[in-house]
Amino acid sequence: METEIELKLFVSPEFSSHLLRKISESKILQQSSRMLGNVYFDTPEQILRQHDIGLRIRRYDDVYVQTLKTAGRVVAGLHQRPEYNAETNSTVPDLTLHPIDAWPESVDVADIQQQLQPLFSTDFERQQWLVAMPDGSQIELAFDQGHVSANGQTTPICEVELELISGQTDALFTLARELCTEGGMRLGNLSKAARGYRLAAGYEGDDVKALTFVNVEPQDSVETVFVNTLEHALGHWHYHEQIFAECHDLAALSELKNALSLIRQAFVVFGGVIPRRASALIRQELQWLEGELQWLNEASNIVAIQAEKGSLLKKLNARKPLLQQLDARFEALPTASDMLQLLQSARYCGLLLDLSRWILSRGWQPFLDDKMRNKLADNIKLFSDSALSRSWEELQDVFPSSRELNRIDYFDQQPRLLRNLMSGMCFAELYDEGKRSYFRMPWQDLLQGIEDLHQLDVVRSLVALQDDEEDQAQIEKWLSRKEESLIHAMDQTRQMGIELTPYWP
Repeated sequence: METEIELKLFVSPEFSSHLLRKISESKILQQSSRMLGNVYFDTPEQILRQHDIGLRIRRYDDVYVQTLKTAGRVVAGLHQRPEYNAETNSTVPDLTLHPIDAWPESVDVADIQQQLQPLFSTDFERQQWLVAMPDGSQIELAFDQGHVSANGQTTPICEVELELISGQTDALFTLARELCTEGGMRLGNLSKAARGYRLAAGYEGDDVKALTFVNVEPQDSVETVFVNTLEHALGHWHYHEQIFAECHDLAALSELKNALSLIRQAFVVFGGVIPRRASALIRQELQWLEGELQWLNEASNIVAIQAEKGSLLKKLNARKPLLQQLDARFEALPTASDMLQLLQSARYCGLLLDLSRWILSRGWQPFLDDKMRNKLADNIKLFSDSALSRSWEELQDVFPSSRELNRIDYFDQQPRLLRNLMSGMCFAELYDEGKRSYFRMPWQDLLQGIEDLHQLDVVRSLVALQDDEEDQAQIEKWLSRKEESLIHAMDQTRQMGIELTPYWP
């Protein structure tokens, strides 16, 4: 068995000229070019897929190799998976070629053998170089161009794979960093097999998913939860990046931004045990990216107002010109093409590479003293109770029941409220679900109320554009009523939230 450690990078066909220039600057030990044909197998119920197992037979020249890949780990394009290879003389899989301990105990290997059938194929040209890195590591760089085929349908393959042959994983990131200096590439979390399965299933796009709670166990250490939080957010980020790249779905981009917010909040929550200087450059780049995506707030507000043909504005005489003006505002925002260019930019790719490298190499460790190391090794529960208590005190200070708040006050405190809810996502699984949900609900409702106020502000910004003074007066009156009603409901929600008993000790 070998553990395959590789970075996958999606590129355009035009990337080849840049790649060749970069390779010419490297120390090349070997190079080759060959056509590779692969057939992937599974049962009709896709039992292998359910266990995150891949089975293929690859042909090149007159050689056939059967490969079994079992469940592994993916962190923003870095794939780590156990891999079993065996030469064969047949195009029909023989599962006895792989050791029995390669299979999960719940899998009936003999039964699977009887049901196996070809599911899809991949055919591509692989240009390959063995690169010697300055630290002594050796990396196999492959540029693959071809297609995946299933059920008469095809999808293109155009990607770079960097596989660690010997040496340190860090060398993969070093080489990837050198390749991304001119942009034109994205980290890839979808293997060729994953794309084949999607094509075979008649894939029409993945669903946008809300950010979920981080998986935390009571016995986890503080450091374990910090890492899990970053990887959880990064997985959510990368999943929705892929959706946006394929479908240009604005909601997917908003979820990417939510994942970014969770990562930034993790640095705040764990800031007492992870020195700020250890993450300074990464936090700076995260702040840059958040700024690049700030326009999504306005876009989401416009989309919400336009929902159901602008039913929110149905009582306004100026409804039609308002919708036209909203269309013009939306058209002036960054386009899908602008965002795709961002996702393929050198700075964006560099951020993901640096963040992934920092997580995998535990980049904070060199900045720790013994006291901090002990704190990171502590059980998570006491740390969580303390972090949530501090966050709760902050909310009580800015949302006191005795103070009247107007829309500007609520706008000012929205980032603080969002950070509080994000903090709770890091530790939620440690506590009773019912108590936790009951406590968080009014604060989530309050956050939604603030977002509704922002929608009204978008309409407010259009009042002066109306030619008719009566229309202006009607809109102002409508806004005043809507705002008064909304803030009244929010004040009641705030009062309810302040009076609740926390779900942590």
